[in-house]
Amino acid sequence: MKKVQSLLSVFGITAGLCLAGSSAIAQSSSSPNHDATAQQEPAQQPDAPNTASETKTFIGKIMQTGDKLVLSDPASKTIYQLDDQQKAQEFVNKNVKVTGVLDASTGVIRVSAIEPA
Repeated sequence: MKKVQSLLSVFGITAGLCLAGSSAIAQSSSSPNHDATAQQEPAQQPDAPNTASETKTFIGKIMQTGDKLVLSDPASKTIYQLDDQQKAQEFVNKNVKVTGVLDASTGVIRVSAIEPA
């Protein structure tokens, strides 16, 4: 009997929370003074890196790591993978300036150009 009462009280609390959440959602969406576009776009942290595709210049040295060529940036102590291994091939062990778009989630630079630094 105690188990049934416990289950019913848990169910009652859960149902109450669900109903409270539903009414809060209904209130916020029916509010006439609320800007709908502000609700759809997530707030961006002021010091968060820009995740948009933006071309940047990276300076470092092309190095062989295993069977891949990477850009080693000694200033930031960062190693970037390069999507265009053919362009990088002629600059192995040389200081270069790589222009491209960094995919921050994978650490891969989509290379537009590589030139000597």
